[in-house]
Amino acid sequence: MTAVVWLGGPPGVGKSTVAERLARRHGLRRYHADTRTWAHRDRALAAGWRAALRFETLSPKERWAAPVPDLLAMSLHHERGRMVADDVRALPAAPLTVAEGTVITPESVRALPGRAALWLLPTPELLEKRLAERELRAGPLALYRRLADVIEDEVRMSGAPFLTVDVDTDVTEEVAARWAGPLAAGPGATSRAERRALLREANEAVVAQYTAFFARPWSRGDVGDAVAPFSCECGDTGCTARVECPVTAFPAAPFVAQGHDGFSAS
Repeated sequence: MTAVVWLGGPPGVGKSTVAERLARRHGLRRYHADTRTWAHRDRALAAGWRAALRFETLSPKERWAAPVPDLLAMSLHHERGRMVADDVRALPAAPLTVAEGTVITPESVRALPGRAALWLLPTPELLEKRLAERELRAGPLALYRRLADVIEDEVRMSGAPFLTVDVDTDVTEEVAARWAGPLAAGPGATSRAERRALLREANEAVVAQYTAFFARPWSRGDVGDAVAPFSCECGDTGCTARVECPVTAFPAAPFVAQGHDGFSAS
């Protein structure tokens, strides 16, 4: 079984930021559940799951006009949690993996051996601030609010460990303190080449995510017009830089921020 620490919580609470910072600092593999969204949906379609089939057959306008319980069902929240567990089982045993995502649930983690698990729960003020920043339409906004309620209920009812995150609060160091033992035990990548390879792996997952989205028959636009933020691949443990790049132009060479380690992003 992969050595893994799990980080869950609703959209916008800061999971990805915390996971990336700790992965860079400690040389961890980063598993971001969002990048597997369309691979998971394809697995659900192949299995004939009704909610997945309905999601694909509706147009985006029809889909987001559905009642909130239907939106929650079509999100495959619980089903994808189990898929995440399957994905993580298949990862190499080393280095230590930080697996993060909204669909990571106490139920999906409970049956798996892991070093630690933690959920970030936003205060109502933080949740509304982050949702407002995303400028969501009515359907996605309603779904994200419901997901936040569902996740908090799941965490509190299961007795799973959590941190409450307030407005303008960076909990990276508090998460690191909670995970001091697993992070110290590792194993983590030790060389710059190994850390760069892990960052490249995470960036390639983003490319795959965008490519798969624009391949859906109902998708609007073209992957050639998509621009995404990518992690700087300099391999410096203190680097937090992200660089925007057209998805289809993501280079084969190390992709780094301007001036980092003698390379320049292009």
